[in-house]
Amino acid sequence: MKTATKSIHLGDLEFDYRVCGDDKDELVVFLHGFPETSIMWTQLMPEIAALGFYCIAPDMRGYSKNACPKGVSNYTVEKISNDILEIADTLKPGKFHLVGHDWGAAIGWDITYNHPGRILSWTSLSIPHSRAFASALKEDKEQKKMSRYIGLFLLPYIPELLVRRNDFKAFRKLWKRSSPEALENYLSVFRRKESLTGALNYYRANFRKGREPIGDVATPTLFIWGNRDFAIGAYGAHKTRDYMKGAYTFLEVDGGHWLVQSNYAEVKDALSKHLCSYREVPK
Repeated sequence: MKTATKSIHLGDLEFDYRVCGDDKDELVVFLHGFPETSIMWTQLMPEIAALGFYCIAPDMRGYSKNACPKGVSNYTVEKISNDILEIADTLKPGKFHLVGHDWGAAIGWDITYNHPGRILSWTSLSIPHSRAFASALKEDKEQKKMSRYIGLFLLPYIPELLVRRNDFKAFRKLWKRSSPEALENYLSVFRRKESLTGALNYYRANFRKGREPIGDVATPTLFIWGNRDFAIGAYGAHKTRDYMKGAYTFLEVDGGHWLVQSNYAEVKDALSKHLCSYREVPK
């Protein structure tokens, strides 16, 4: 089963997305993080589609070439969440399963909390519940140290200059487990000035003023966290349980932040079981 690349218009914006599976099956939406794109999901999507799911993975706002509006205010979690809901509504109206990593997971937590009637199941890779993460930033010395880079990303212009230095040397270290095809895709996206700034604007739009953390989540949730994650410490990962009021599975793996690359089999097996457990129509 192959993954195809298509595009969809939402108002003035055009989003690229990857798709795999039969559109008659239940929808699973995959959200990428930073600094990656939807190509991070291309190995996993066919395997999930083979279980009887219709899989789509959009290149989110700032990453799709023709969806890079100017201005920090265009990159709030609310606007990005609305993009995802509109894409899902356009491609297959109704309830759907949601999977996210990194910023995609941050967006996913927001969608799951604010639109519980839309989400059949929710899976977060690496990123804890936002209230747990906010608590970690306030109370945990380890998380404070881990998150120092966020302050740099909030500055204008300078982060873009540093990221581009030596042909994205710093990012290439993050992508060391990615395929050559994925690496070329990432470089093609971040070499566009408007895309790099758009991606960094996720931080600027949502950390400068601070967002009110979401409340308790009752949607069936799977949270996978690597205990060697350089960006997310144990405090927030374990505290997430405090805000889960429905079926909740926490899987701690021996891995870092890039779980799809480093712990693929564990992610695939856990996600497959979770999705099949919460089908709207059992097969």
